[in-house]
Amino acid sequence: MSCASDSTGIYNCRDFPSLFALPGYIQASRALMIAAIVFGTFGLVATLVGMKCSKIGGENYVLKGRITAIGGVLFLLQGICTMIAISWYAANITQEFFDQFYPGTKYEIGEGLYIGWSSGTLAICGGACLLCACKVNNPNEKTQYPYQPSSRGHVLSAGAVTQSAPSNYGRNAYV
Repeated sequence: MSCASDSTGIYNCRDFPSLFALPGYIQASRALMIAAIVFGTFGLVATLVGMKCSKIGGENYVLKGRITAIGGVLFLLQGICTMIAISWYAANITQEFFDQFYPGTKYEIGEGLYIGWSSGTLAICGGACLLCACKVNNPNEKTQYPYQPSSRGHVLSAGAVTQSAPSNYGRNAYV
């Protein structure tokens, strides 16, 4: 329903005959927001699968990096769809509000638009961070591991090896 009140406090309401009778920009904004929800859901699943700490996908970090990059692209698409839908709706609301000859109900920008703008910005920033953070290594590239000493506790030194004089004591001679 579309309701409006006058200065005396009387409400005048009229029914929309159908959901498809809404203006075209509202239907397009609705479709873009549904697409944003779908992109965000698949982006979240792809990001969770692509994390190094998840067991899904095994130890193939090249594949996990690519899946994480796909999640970042999906988050970017979510943010772009959200920003287009919210900004288009806000532009039409503002245009109708300042039009003196507009015969319909005049709406104002509300809190939902600000929440939409902030969520779109966060989705774009999150997708960009995911794309920048997931370094896709070449499969032929070897990963450098830090030096691990052997299990016996002997550490090899890079210095010159000196030989000591043989002693008359065996291994068990010490107290």
